[in-house]
Amino acid sequence: MNVLIKSAKIIAPEQKELHLKKRDILVTNGHIAKIASNITAPNKGTKEIRFNDLHVSLGWFDSGVSFGEPGHEDRETIANGLDTASISGFTDVVLNSNTYPVPDSGSDIIYVKNAGRLKGTALHPLGCLTNLSEGEHLAELFDLHQNGAVGFYDFRKPVTNANLLKIALQYAQNFNGLVYSFPLDTSIAGKGVVNEGAVSTTLGLKGIPSLAETLQITRDLSILEYTGGRLHIPTITTAAGVKLVAEAKKKGLDVSCSTTVHHLWFNDTVLSDFDTDFKVMPPLRTTNDTKALIKGLKNGTIDYVTTDHTPLTIEEKRVEFDHAAYGTLGMESAFGILNQVFDLDTTITLLTKGRERYGIPVPSFKTDTPANFTFFEPNTVNEVGNKPLKSTSRNNAFKNQLLKGNVLGIINKEHVII
Repeated sequence: MNVLIKSAKIIAPEQKELHLKKRDILVTNGHIAKIASNITAPNKGTKEIRFNDLHVSLGWFDSGVSFGEPGHEDRETIANGLDTASISGFTDVVLNSNTYPVPDSGSDIIYVKNAGRLKGTALHPLGCLTNLSEGEHLAELFDLHQNGAVGFYDFRKPVTNANLLKIALQYAQNFNGLVYSFPLDTSIAGKGVVNEGAVSTTLGLKGIPSLAETLQITRDLSILEYTGGRLHIPTITTAAGVKLVAEAKKKGLDVSCSTTVHHLWFNDTVLSDFDTDFKVMPPLRTTNDTKALIKGLKNGTIDYVTTDHTPLTIEEKRVEFDHAAYGTLGMESAFGILNQVFDLDTTITLLTKGRERYGIPVPSFKTDTPANFTFFEPNTVNEVGNKPLKSTSRNNAFKNQLLKGNVLGIINKEHVII
């Protein structure tokens, strides 16, 4: 099949020869056949993609999404989750170990990969770090790796046993495995549900101090310095945490970290109405923390941004704040939010980086390579809610927010979704 993309402005800051140039792109059988100023359709069956303000970048990547299947299909199935990712511009997503049963064996990884293999967005699952995600005994990490797990993570559960993290980092070096450690000291966090500060005091909600994040990060980085290996810290949220990671990178430690779209856009002042869609983990922090996260992304201390997309049912969210589950949707709003926080070049850079960390092939605008593109209009303004959500769930912190930009679709090899 031939697909001809007409007069698209290419946004590719890493490829200066094409960046900001208007080009036609011919895709044949899922591969880039030609990039030129003007290309004539090779035959009548060629599908043309043409929009007034068409922009194209390399396909977007999300390093942390949750769906539900297996076990929580009422939240989101893998099929619908990947369809949501496609219309949101993502051609590759890393799936969190947030299912029931949890993916702590090679067969679990195989099941998840098979469930998503026919979709336009490629699925890259994480396996559990410990058996049943209970934090006591390491899972069969090599078996998980051999069957396609791109990293090891007990979803939102910190590694409380320091020796267990030490052994995991040492063992995973044998096959270049990536070990996750969630940045939360549970003994400090206690029963807190929001950020500790003026807002939590005013609302009468138990707070989680930023110390809970920084203590855990300090411990984990100390272990990493001792053991070596590859460590990833997901969803960092505090200014102090950013500083700790920057210092570790200066030492040459192999550590990466991410932050979320909602932590870049919201702070804890939005909690005044006790809206449980804003109940997330880690909690929304202060304005100063948000500024530090944005700066950390710009200077490279924070490696990439994630949607932390977490569908939840009405029953899990429409309860008292203390009892509501943590999480918000994010994929469908990600581009429109990031495109306001950053300039377009930075937004696209953030949306396309991170694959190398997981051993996922990195696409490029070069002939004879697999097509992996995202199409968008960067200047359209619309409000969340003007069109129905593709996601099954409705726990959306971005409801009623204005989005700048519109995602048109993707091409990922032979899949054309537009």
